[in-house]
Amino acid sequence: MNTIDDQTLKDLEFPLVREWLSAYAVGPTAHERLEKLVPSTKEESILQDLWKVNEWMNIKQQGETFPALQFEELKNELRLLPIRNSVLPQEGFVKISQASFLVNRVVYFFDKREKEFPELSNLLHSVYYTEEIIKAIDKVFDRKGEIKDDASSTLLAIRNNLKSLKAKINRNFDKEIRRLSKENILGDTKEAFINDRRVLTILSTHKRKIEGNVMGSSKSGSMTFVEPQINTELNREYDLLLDEERREILIILKALTKEIAEYTDLIAAYQILLTELDFIHAKTRLALELKGVLPNINKDSELEIIDAFHPILRKSNTSLGKPTFPQNLKMDKFSRMLVISGPNAGGKSITLKTVGLLQVMLQSGLMVPVNPNSKMFFFTNILTDIGDNQSIENELSTYSYRLKRMKHFLNVTNKRTLLLLDEFGTGSDPDLGGALAEVFFEELYNRKAFGVITTHYANIKLKADQLRNAMNGCMLFDTETLAPLYKFSMGQPGSSFTFEVAQINGIPKEIIEEAKLRTDQQKIRMDKLLSELQNEKTYLQRLNKEHIEAQENAEQARLTFEKKKAQFDEKLQTLQENAEKNNKYLNAGKKMISFIDLFKTNTRKKGANQPLMDEVLKYLKVEKTKKEEKRKVLVAERQKVSNKKPKKIAPEKDQHERHKIKEGSKVRLISTRQSGTVESITGENVVVLFGFMRMKVELDKLSFVQ
Repeated sequence: MNTIDDQTLKDLEFPLVREWLSAYAVGPTAHERLEKLVPSTKEESILQDLWKVNEWMNIKQQGETFPALQFEELKNELRLLPIRNSVLPQEGFVKISQASFLVNRVVYFFDKREKEFPELSNLLHSVYYTEEIIKAIDKVFDRKGEIKDDASSTLLAIRNNLKSLKAKINRNFDKEIRRLSKENILGDTKEAFINDRRVLTILSTHKRKIEGNVMGSSKSGSMTFVEPQINTELNREYDLLLDEERREILIILKALTKEIAEYTDLIAAYQILLTELDFIHAKTRLALELKGVLPNINKDSELEIIDAFHPILRKSNTSLGKPTFPQNLKMDKFSRMLVISGPNAGGKSITLKTVGLLQVMLQSGLMVPVNPNSKMFFFTNILTDIGDNQSIENELSTYSYRLKRMKHFLNVTNKRTLLLLDEFGTGSDPDLGGALAEVFFEELYNRKAFGVITTHYANIKLKADQLRNAMNGCMLFDTETLAPLYKFSMGQPGSSFTFEVAQINGIPKEIIEEAKLRTDQQKIRMDKLLSELQNEKTYLQRLNKEHIEAQENAEQARLTFEKKKAQFDEKLQTLQENAEKNNKYLNAGKKMISFIDLFKTNTRKKGANQPLMDEVLKYLKVEKTKKEEKRKVLVAERQKVSNKKPKKIAPEKDQHERHKIKEGSKVRLISTRQSGTVESITGENVVVLFGFMRMKVELDKLSFVQ
């Protein structure tokens, strides 16, 4: 049962996404399905839909040539084929032939690609490659979709007679025109066509001079259209032949219909396959347009969207030449209720709607515009309370509507519910409405629901800070200009900047000061504190970013130095080896020159060079022995190195001492080396106080200090 109601889809503007989708459909079946597309809560069905679209995106991105989906649906043909003695119209056979040709190409494309594209390949289970349908239709129809003259011997004879008779009729007519032209009784156009017959255009004053049938006259009556007497019988005979042609064509089409009817099941499978491909292809085209991807799908309740774009906002901003800022957000069972606060027009609602719309799109089998490393999972309920939903017809105020909506939420909310509540608690007295909103918040929290909530109420922000599995977040602002940065930050509530925004918008200072005097001073101090905290956090984040960039630059410089040093060392070693080798060759060369100088050539005394040869052999043996000993030393050293066992790498101290981290421990943030004090630990999540800033941090991102 689908528990994602129409109001949720309307609040998240999903109908506009459906309009984009349906515009990509080729046929009416896919168009209608896309117009009625709704999110599903059946995980297996959603995954299959997503995999199909993802496979088609891979086909596109790999540059594969997939057959173009150009076809006409076969609903009327499938209705007629099972009826005995039925006859398909000519265009029906053309549509069937085109569908068979297209399906053959699709079957050929997926041949031997079942492992690469398993989900799309499974769609082909009821179709197969065949040319029999195309051949049967090609025997009757030419490439223009017209019936061939030789579709039957009878039709060929009839059409030959028609051609012969037509030629005779034209010759007679041309002869009459030449004769009457000399008598100056023809109109300017000389001839016209009435009921597909050539007729003479005669000046009405001379119409009695012409033998033949009067077929009509011009609007003014000045011209009379006459069929020449010489062609009257021939035209009647021609009409009879046309009737015979129509009867023969009916016989041919009836026989062809009977032959094609044997493939009714296959043609029905064509219709199912092509409309399903049309449906998936429309989703693929939208995914490519929106730069959508398939994120990691979790079985566990973990939502982490990275560089997420609101598709409607980005498309609108792109058309206006404006930038769109991506959002990053993480939620899991330990941090499942997110309260976003901050000034109006800062992007709170857009962040909330981004989460909701992307979730609805994903559960409708659509790719979503996020970083591929994002993580998402499926909800059984997605419930929204967004915007002003007053109803004059039902006498329903905004607050009444919200109360009715909240009653529904309390009835259906569970741990697989995603709540999206914009401006939570507004519409009534601030104090009373805020108190009721706080109770609602606790009730929804106790039902273990996931929620993204925007509010200005301080008690809701405070409650999110107190509850273990809830958290605050805010939209960042430039604290000097109060210009929105459209960036979401988790870990602390945001200031509403009420008086600051009023001042920037030109409200007189004395009015603002008077308003401050009438406001609870604790609320003013809290709002000021939040403003200062946000300012400090922004400053620390900037320092942290600069520190990380400096570390990265230093590491890059170190790697570059080590690479160049290794290159120089290698070059130096090569030069030393070459110098040693050259010295060896030089010494050997000098020794051989001395042997050459001592060699005697001007004596006939037997054995005169024997002492020299003995010395040469002795030298060669010594050098050979040196070479062998050097080789043995190298072999021994290599053997010694290979026998050495690799040292076991001791676990890092940080990892080894992680179990020591508890409430009150001094810890260090590994990425930035910032030190802080642990306030609380929930599972793998730790709340750490860094100076004046409180942050939720994963345990594996901390190291123990003391």
